[in-house]
Amino acid sequence: MRALALGVIGLCSVLGLVGCSTSGTDAPEGSGALAEPGGPAAGTRDTDSEPTTLTVLAPASLTEAFTELATQYESLYPQVRIDLSFGSSTTLAQQVAEGVQADLFASAGTDALALLPERYARGGGETTIASNELEIAVELGNPRGITGLEDFTRTDLDTVLCVQTAPCGTAADEAFRAAGLTPTPVSREIDVKATLAKVSLGEADAALVYRSDVVTSTAVDGVTIPTEHNVSLTYPLVWFNAEPHTIGFVDLITGPDGRAALEAAGFAAP
Repeated sequence: MRALALGVIGLCSVLGLVGCSTSGTDAPEGSGALAEPGGPAAGTRDTDSEPTTLTVLAPASLTEAFTELATQYESLYPQVRIDLSFGSSTTLAQQVAEGVQADLFASAGTDALALLPERYARGGGETTIASNELEIAVELGNPRGITGLEDFTRTDLDTVLCVQTAPCGTAADEAFRAAGLTPTPVSREIDVKATLAKVSLGEADAALVYRSDVVTSTAVDGVTIPTEHNVSLTYPLVWFNAEPHTIGFVDLITGPDGRAALEAAGFAAP
C-alpha cells in the first residue's frame, strides 16, 4: 500500500468546550457545515479525558484513507480508540438499520442511505466527502492485454465483479449497460476489496473495481474506462451524534488533511 503522508490539524477540544461549537451538526443534510475547530493546538496531546471509543462503519474502498486518518486522530488523542469496520456499504447500512450502534457511517454512493433508519441524521449531520469512479484492475504488466470493458465478455479470461447488491456491483452493471455489453464473470465477490484480491492473488485476469483500489494497491495495474461508459459515485459521510470526538473526527476527515488523504488514495473531490 502507498503510505499517505498527512499533517496534524487542530481539532475540537474535548476538555473545556470554550469556543468550540457543534452547531454544524444541525446543518441541513449534505451542507458540509461543521463545527469550528478549537481546543488543543495542533500537535498537542489531550490525555486527561475519559477513554472513548468511536465506531466507524465505512465502505471497503475507504480502508486506506480512513485507517490513516484514524491513526492520526488516535495519535492526537491517545485516550480515543477508533473502531473501524469496513465492508459493503449496503451490508453496513443494513446493520445500522438492525440496531448496530455506530458514531459515523460512510457510503460508496447514496443508495445505501435509503436503508438507514428514518431521520438518521437528526442527532448529527451529513456531508459529502469524495467521489470515485470505476477502473479495471489487471495483473502487473497486463499480461493478458486487457484494454476495456469488452474484455469482460471474453470466455478465455477469468474476470470478476462485485456482487450486485454492493455499490461496486451496481456501478459495474450500470457501466456494462452503458457500453451495451453482457459480462461473463467467473465470480461476483462480497465487496470491492475481495474483488480486487482475486487479481492481486493471481486468481483472476481482471476485476472491475474503483480507481482508488488500483491507486492504493502495489499488486495490480489499472486500465481506465472511457468517460461515456464509466460510473462515478459520491461518498456521503453521516454522523449520528454530536459528541465532541465524533465531531472532531468529522472535522479531520473533511478538513485539509482528510482531503489530502482521500486524494492520495485515488479519490476525487465531491
